[in-house]
Amino acid sequence: MWRCSCAVTDSAGLLRALAVPRLIGTVNHTNIRERLKRELTARGMLVEEHAFSGRPSRMLFGTPSLVHGVNLIGHRPLRFAQGGLSGRQADRPSVWLAAHYDSKGQPISMATRILAAAALVVGAVGAAWTLIPSLAVLAVGLAILAANRVTDKSSGALDNATGLVAILAILDALPKGADVGVLFLDAEEYGLVGARALVTDRSALLAGAAVINFDGLDDLGGTIALLHRPGPIGRAVAAELGAFQGRWVPVIVDGSALARAPVRECVSIMKGDWGTARVVHTPRDTAERLTLDGVRHVAAGVARALGSA
Repeated sequence: MWRCSCAVTDSAGLLRALAVPRLIGTVNHTNIRERLKRELTARGMLVEEHAFSGRPSRMLFGTPSLVHGVNLIGHRPLRFAQGGLSGRQADRPSVWLAAHYDSKGQPISMATRILAAAALVVGAVGAAWTLIPSLAVLAVGLAILAANRVTDKSSGALDNATGLVAILAILDALPKGADVGVLFLDAEEYGLVGARALVTDRSALLAGAAVINFDGLDDLGGTIALLHRPGPIGRAVAAELGAFQGRWVPVIVDGSALARAPVRECVSIMKGDWGTARVVHTPRDTAERLTLDGVRHVAAGVARALGSA
């Protein structure tokens, strides 16, 4: 049985340090990556960088044709293969904790984009019956999504500094020899580019493992366990958190890409409500609006679930 202390030294200070605009390729982005490497090293982990290149999502405007990023892979020293992570069974943990560390701003919030996407669906479906009103709805949806341009004007406290802090809290709560690894993923905000690259380049690293992905842990609202590939650990985590369990929500998260690897199971944990969606990717997503109650709730619940696994 793993004992859970569930304490992070100055978690609020850590959140403030991580919650700065960090669009991929910026100086802040590099600085945050180095900070995360130090945090993992301080917790007894060796860290490997997985550099990659990939094309951003076509749904985003104002992005480069190719992005270059770096995923961080944290591993216990005794499980590190000579010369790096080889992917052999002895070299990989049974559980990976994942969260993306890049951020982005956009002129419109996630909530507005969800409504715009819904307008597109309604307009397209309704065109077969009422052409003019449906085309009007379709045009509104297209006009909103046309403003879907990437900026560096959000501090990304909720999305996704909270996920980073939660993982570090879970590591602090578990014994130092716990069979867990960490994936701090890059370029999620450009369309899961880092997660997709990891699955392509390092699929053996994930084979047979359980993946718990964290993306946006607000103080308010309910907890969601998005079961990309259901399994006992994901269900145990959901039960500890009292989370709604589902196979789909109208957001895109790294877990959906990681589940395409030969993993045993994969779940994404989120917490919030409609007000959360109105904050994500806007300048309002700051550390000052968070108490970290949501992070503490999730970290404690996941640590308990892993402790009894």
